[in-house]
Amino acid sequence: MDYKTILYDVADGVLTMTLNRPEALNAFNRDMMNEMIDAFDRADADDDVRAIIVTGAGRAFCAGADLASGGDTFNSDARSDRESGLNRDGGGLLTLRIYECNKPVIAAVNGPAVGVGVTMTLPMDIRIASDNAKFGFVFARRGIVPEACSSYFLPRVVGINQALEWCYTGRVFPAQEALDGGLVRSLHGKDDLLDVARGIAREIADNTSAISVSLIRHMMWRTLGADHPMEGHKLDSRGIYHLGKSAEAKEGVESFLEKRPARFPGKVSKDMPEFFPWWDEREFS
Repeated sequence: MDYKTILYDVADGVLTMTLNRPEALNAFNRDMMNEMIDAFDRADADDDVRAIIVTGAGRAFCAGADLASGGDTFNSDARSDRESGLNRDGGGLLTLRIYECNKPVIAAVNGPAVGVGVTMTLPMDIRIASDNAKFGFVFARRGIVPEACSSYFLPRVVGINQALEWCYTGRVFPAQEALDGGLVRSLHGKDDLLDVARGIAREIADNTSAISVSLIRHMMWRTLGADHPMEGHKLDSRGIYHLGKSAEAKEGVESFLEKRPARFPGKVSKDMPEFFPWWDEREFS
């Protein structure tokens, strides 16, 4: 796919995906949704991509949905490209794809992130922001409800009380409040933001097993809804068993004992353990 609304750049094991409609403050439209989904598909298939950074071009991260359709912006019945009988939220299609991603995802929020501009970051694993960024879950002020699966993700990221306050009021709030509320990990000068994101990505890419990181990502996210720690124990035990006898664990231990950098051989595209993806199991008992 040729990208018109995003930039896709891979360097030293790190994909930087840049929302690239700066003249519209990177407002989200259907083209951007389709291109981002395709980019995550492409990244998952590329073993040279060890981590993903998502950021915005210009002075905004993403100002939310493109409102070019005026009052019919959120009216799916008025869309000429609507699939018959389907009323699926486009932001949700994107966040579900990010949730399924096999690579760690870092949001580098370089400016305003409002509406889908902030909800698209919720299934990303680490969020950092520039100190001039602003955030807003503005849906109630537009007469709609939170989208992009944020009714699932936001309370898990920041807790139910904070999630409800931000969504009830719909107000736009500064970066410091996002930090205090647990939405972002840290704040940085705008000129330093990408360097910090790349530093985190490089720490992952240079020192860890791609197989381990992919499993950890899915294990953490998919046990958030477990009803007992035994579910985590069962999953941990499967992971330890399968990786413990693999070339990954052998290299991890031997490189440590030999005091040298590890050279993990595993490829996410073809070497995941046999129980992966375990969530596809559908057994009745």
